[in-house]
Amino acid sequence: MNWIILIIAGLFEVAFASCLGKVKETTGTAMYLWFAGFIISLTISMLLLIKATETLPIGTAYAVWTGIGAVGTALVGIFFFKDPVTFWRIFFIVTLIGSVIGLKAVSSH
Repeated sequence: MNWIILIIAGLFEVAFASCLGKVKETTGTAMYLWFAGFIISLTISMLLLIKATETLPIGTAYAVWTGIGAVGTALVGIFFFKDPVTFWRIFFIVTLIGSVIGLKAVSSH
């Protein structure tokens, strides 16, 4: 169950990073709404990460959490923020995914 919680925490990390990206693109009320989304997503992500580390090793949990956040945020950047798509960018996103799966595979929990 804590692996599922950790994955959800990672998805909320993607959400808070994406909201942060929108904060810098907007002004006025929209900016404050995106900032509120950032704060809410950040809080949920951290609380879920804390919950997941009750039974998962902190090193593994943190690495998986940041890996999900990094891959998800890179993909959001490509699809929604028009970040460049290059061979090496995709190559390293795939290696991050492989690393997250590998950490799960070798975890004792």
